[in-house]
Amino acid sequence: MAKYAATPTNNEATFGTDEIIVSKTDPKGRITYANDVFRRVAQFSEKELIGEPHSLVRHPDMPRAVFKLLWDTLESGSEIFAYVKNMARNGDYYWVLAHVTPSFDQDNNIVGYHSNRRCPTPEAIAKIEPIYQQLLEIENKNPDRKQGMEQAFQAMVDLLKENGVSYDEFVFSL
Repeated sequence: MAKYAATPTNNEATFGTDEIIVSKTDPKGRITYANDVFRRVAQFSEKELIGEPHSLVRHPDMPRAVFKLLWDTLESGSEIFAYVKNMARNGDYYWVLAHVTPSFDQDNNIVGYHSNRRCPTPEAIAKIEPIYQQLLEIENKNPDRKQGMEQAFQAMVDLLKENGVSYDEFVFSL
């Protein structure tokens, strides 16, 4: 994965509001399928994506606490909606509204994950970005990465409790 390391830019990569970024992963989060929109926006070939961890497109502005929530939810067998800031191969960023679902075999075991990502509204990004910045600040204040992530996760849980909503409800309220 390090061979694709990029420095984040302030340039936004865009995709159409009628387009959907689609990917599938195995249970460990390694990409097994990436549609043409994903490959184009992320600027990777199919060969470069297949078998790589989905975190290949993770932007450093994303708080790890959000991914903890995402993985905890998915591993419990539930679907989740989340705003995610990703990074293309050249360092450009792109926001998505992701809908991620576990895929099950006939015995109800999770065999992978399927994600459809749409273009979010600028208004939603304007509301979620400062929250993510606060969570990232909490994470970065603690010299212990795991403790910082746990503190940010608790801050996110507290925010949801204050608003009396689940994360999905919070996402759709933006």
